[in-house]
Amino acid sequence: MKKRIAKDYKFKDFNEALAFVNKVGHLSEEEGHHPDINLHNWNKVTLTLTTHAIGPLSENDFILAAKIDAH
Repeated sequence: MKKRIAKDYKFKDFNEALAFVNKVGHLSEEEGHHPDINLHNWNKVTLTLTTHAIGPLSENDFILAAKIDAH
């Protein structure tokens, strides 16, 4: 099993979920580190962080996860 950081988020509606996805997108661009983002069931988002280039997880994965949780 591949090591990764994954978290599910649930929102009150589609617009709130989409706004979160956009915030994560902007933050990811600033950090130069991009999670896999899955918007599903109209109000749920699953984020998955891994570092494909160097192995399963890097310090950047944990930094970005903490920044996302702070938003």
